[in-house]
Amino acid sequence: MALKPKMTPEEARRDHWLMMRFMALNAAFGVFLGLMIAALLIYLDIGGIGTRILHASNPILPIVLIAFPLALTFGAAVTASAIWLMPYERKFAPEPRKDDDDKENSDRQPR
Repeated sequence: MALKPKMTPEEARRDHWLMMRFMALNAAFGVFLGLMIAALLIYLDIGGIGTRILHASNPILPIVLIAFPLALTFGAAVTASAIWLMPYERKFAPEPRKDDDDKENSDRQPR
């Protein structure tokens, strides 16, 4: 059974905004990473794609068709990995009970 922390509504609201900010920053980083990879694909002319875009009559459409899916994919991957590695379980760690302390020291003799 998972233990939930006792939080006031204000603490829960603040915690929610912190998590949303964390996810938004990671998503933005992933989108940026995807756009940079698309730019490098075009700039380094990998597979001749930069040359084909350069000679296209409407170069915006192929750029969008390359950059948008890469940005979404990398944004989702970075956000998912950030959520997966989020150190959120520490807030839900059970506190040691007083009974556990008594059991550990039961072999001690009173002085």
